[in-house]
Amino acid sequence: AEPRRLMRAGLGLIVLGHGSLVLGAIVHGSVLRHVAGARRAVTPEYAVANVVSVGSGLLSIAVGIVAILVSHNPSRAAMHWTLLSVSLLNLLLSTACSIGLMLAIALTIHGRGRHLVVGCNSSALPADARTAIATNDCPFNTTRIYDTALALWIPSMVLVVTEAVLSGKCCLVALILRGIGPCARSYGKDQV
Repeated sequence: AEPRRLMRAGLGLIVLGHGSLVLGAIVHGSVLRHVAGARRAVTPEYAVANVVSVGSGLLSIAVGIVAILVSHNPSRAAMHWTLLSVSLLNLLLSTACSIGLMLAIALTIHGRGRHLVVGCNSSALPADARTAIATNDCPFNTTRIYDTALALWIPSMVLVVTEAVLSGKCCLVALILRGIGPCARSYGKDQV
C-alpha cells in the first residue's frame, strides 16, 4: 500500500505545487507590482513571502515527480535518499512559507492595509486601505489591493500547509522504505 499512497501524495504535490506557483504569480502581478510602483516601496515581508511561495511551489512539483518515480521503483536506495532529502527540504520551505504568509496576512489585517498602499504618493492616505482615495496621485485602486491580497494569500497559505503535510508523508515513507523508524519493521515483515 505504501507505493500507491506515495504515488497519490506525489500527484497531490504536483497539483498543489502548480496551484502555489500560479497564485504566487497572480499575487505578484495583481498586487505587488502596483504596490511597488516607481519608488519600490513594497515591504520585505510581502516580497519574501511571495518569493518563498513560488519557490515552495517549484520544489513541491519536484518532490511530486520524485515520489512518483520512487513509487514505481521501490527497491532503488538512491531514489529513497533523494526523496528523503528533497521532501525534507520542501517540508522546511513550506513551513517557512506558511509562517511568512501568516505574517503577511496578519500585518495586512492589523495595519488595515496601510502597508500595501505605502507606495502611493498621495498625502491623503486614509487609515484604512479599503477607503477610496479621492485624489489621482495613486496609480492603482487602493480599495481593490487590500481585498485582492487577502483573497489570494489565504488560499495560498492553505495550499502551502497542505504541501508541508504531504511532504512530511513523503519523508516518512522514504524513511520506512530505508528501514528507519518505528513503522519500518512492520513494513519489512510485510514485504518478506
